[in-house]
Amino acid sequence: MADRELELLSTKIDSGVKAAIAAAIQRHRQLGQSISIMQDGKIVTLTADEIAAIQNQHNTENKV
Repeated sequence: MADRELELLSTKIDSGVKAAIAAAIQRHRQLGQSISIMQDGKIVTLTADEIAAIQNQHNTENKV
C-alpha cells in the first residue's frame, strides 16, 4: 500500500473513532449518565451536566 493510501486510511480511521467517541459521550449525556475521563494525569468523573458544559466549551473554542 502506498504512503498516500495509508495516510488516507489513517485519516478515515481517526475520523471514525472520533465520531464514535462523540456519539458515546452524547448518549451518556442524554441518558443522564456520568463518564470518566483522564484529565491532567488523573481520572475525573463528569456528570451529565458537566459533559454538556465541556462540549459547549469545546464547540466554542473550535469556532474561533
